[in-house]
Amino acid sequence: MNSFIHTSRATRVVFGEGTVTGLRAEVARLGLRRVHLLASRRIDESIIASLDGVVVARTADLVQHVPIEHVDSGAQQNSKGDVDGYVAIGGGSSIGLAKAFALRRRAPILAVPTTFSGSEMSPIWGITDAGVKTTGRDEAVAPTTVIYDPQLTTGLPSPLAVTSSVNAMAHAVEALYADDGSPVVSLMAEEAIRLVGEALPGLGSERDISARSDALQGAWLAGVCLGSVSMALHHKICHTLGGSFGLPHADTHTVMLPYVIEYNARASPDTERTICRALGVPNAAQGLQDLVRSCGGPTSLRELGFREKDIDWAVELATRRPYPNPHPITAEGIRALLEAALNDELDRL
Repeated sequence: MNSFIHTSRATRVVFGEGTVTGLRAEVARLGLRRVHLLASRRIDESIIASLDGVVVARTADLVQHVPIEHVDSGAQQNSKGDVDGYVAIGGGSSIGLAKAFALRRRAPILAVPTTFSGSEMSPIWGITDAGVKTTGRDEAVAPTTVIYDPQLTTGLPSPLAVTSSVNAMAHAVEALYADDGSPVVSLMAEEAIRLVGEALPGLGSERDISARSDALQGAWLAGVCLGSVSMALHHKICHTLGGSFGLPHADTHTVMLPYVIEYNARASPDTERTICRALGVPNAAQGLQDLVRSCGGPTSLRELGFREKDIDWAVELATRRPYPNPHPITAEGIRALLEAALNDELDRL
């Protein structure tokens, strides 16, 4: 008999085509009057205009991995403007920065994702300082309301749509073998993997609204998984590679996920079977990598700029304070994992 504890988070989710037109109403519903808007200059100006009168601060220059300098400068704006809420429109960079702001000045976050990562559904934050990315969990940074409008993803270039979706899938995969998982989370995780897996081939077209809607729904479920359980080796390695070596966030998740699945396969056979069932493949790691390759996604760290001489430092960082993981985390094991991923040699593991 399984033993588990499951806690549900009260996040309001508004999902559907055209739902972004209700952004101002959702801001009013939260009672926000002085918001910090985090949105790049690529966001449609009509969306920005809908917030006229309530925006007292804006950040348009958004950087991956949430540099501490950006947190500090934004925090000064928040204090000066007496901000009472944050509206983050975009991908993980905007939502991640809003979370970092909420750590300093507690206020609701309204997130409008335009990519598929799923981080908008979690209380997990990350900040990079002096080349080291630190992560944590705080319920205060979990967005209060999330608006999912598939139409906002139609302009997302295919390569980013693919890697962003696999990033979301990673949350679901790790939830399957989390040491604090539950039956509810496992069901959501499998459905997230299935939805994203089926959507990936269609993401080659920026106008395939059906595929993008499925990917967005899969990202939502994967994000719920991310926010409900602890993460393991995959996230530890990706935070290391992104925060300390500047590798692109979603691309790194995309490259590393098949390798970590294979690393954990013998230690977590139930996870292997679930992924195979969700993707309709005989081997989870190889099946996922083949799918990524067929969609034009990256399959090696070398493609992302990681170098052989970086491995020693990456091993050192990735094995510090390791997250719980099905297969033991050792320096030798992580070295083999990174060497295989560097050279696109999944069969080495």
